[in-house]
Amino acid sequence: MCLAIPGKLLSIEGKDFERSGKVNFGGIMKDVNLAYVPEAKVDDYVIVHVGFAISILDESEANKVFEYLKEMDELGELDESSESSESLESSGSSGSSESLGS
Repeated sequence: MCLAIPGKLLSIEGKDFERSGKVNFGGIMKDVNLAYVPEAKVDDYVIVHVGFAISILDESEANKVFEYLKEMDELGELDESSESSESLESSGSSGSSESLGS
């Protein structure tokens, strides 16, 4: 299931379609593309779907969503996907070539 999740925009880099920022999702930090929300500013809350901020929302709405996600334990899933991505990056490609050789 795909969800759009709110996060707090902490920093912004770049311009126009290359604009990106660091977003805090309840303690989990991710880099996010900001091309679709050119009006977004640091400290705004943005809705993020598949790495793209797609809209801006107010803090009270963002906090409501965080509470719902905590109830469903969905924020842990974000952290787990981050850890699995890091382990794949650190393992390199040597493991995959061995499994293809047989």
